[in-house]
Amino acid sequence: MTRLQRLTDSDVRILIEGESGTGKTFLARQLHADARRKDAPFIVVDCTNLEENLFESKLFGHVRGAFTGAVGDAVGLVEQANGGTLFLDEIGELPVEIQAKLLYTIEEQRYRP
Repeated sequence: MTRLQRLTDSDVRILIEGESGTGKTFLARQLHADARRKDAPFIVVDCTNLEENLFESKLFGHVRGAFTGAVGDAVGLVEQANGGTLFLDEIGELPVEIQAKLLYTIEEQRYRP
């Protein structure tokens, strides 16, 4: 059994590092396609394209009235990927405080919209 096969048979969180253009997204898609969760969603989040003031809402969702303009509940990308794969591309480009919130969500496997 190869290292990649062992990863696809487990529920570990994986950090894929590399320069732009080295195939991180391709590898993430391959890992997802070979995993038990292959029929579940594969959600890609390009962290460089998220507006900082809307990042938490996009990732974690929100409830009606949480902020001006929140006229209804919205499901975040974390929940959309539940049971599947959430690929956070260019996570290192995010502000440190948002990275800390993501780390908490990843470690504790919980969050609050």
